[in-house]
Amino acid sequence: MTNVTAATGKERYKTQIKTDHHTLIVDEPLEVGGANLGPKPSDLLAASLASCTAITLRMYADRKGWDLQETMVNVTLENHALEGRADFKMDIRLFGNLDTEQRAKLLEIAGKCPIHRILKNEIDIQTVLKD
Repeated sequence: MTNVTAATGKERYKTQIKTDHHTLIVDEPLEVGGANLGPKPSDLLAASLASCTAITLRMYADRKGWDLQETMVNVTLENHALEGRADFKMDIRLFGNLDTEQRAKLLEIAGKCPIHRILKNEIDIQTVLKD
């Protein structure tokens, strides 16, 4: 189970995120009134997909003993709030001595990273106001 806490103070939109072992700052860009002190929330969502994909590809290639030198994953997120949907576009670049079959397998594996699977699942959000 993942547990993350977000807390704001008096600084407009600046939010401190705490996980079990890390702390980071999330903020909104200047043009919407933030101080741009960190990524905006939608950047973190796209970053979760990009980083999970890159890690999954690294793990798979390592297990297979493949010569994957570097992976670059670029994710763009376009939110269509009025339509009730969002579009993710993921571009993957693989560097190393990989044949066509290895590259094709890595593309298949990219769609199996845990974050990809979460985003493809039906999602339920339960919100409770605590004292």
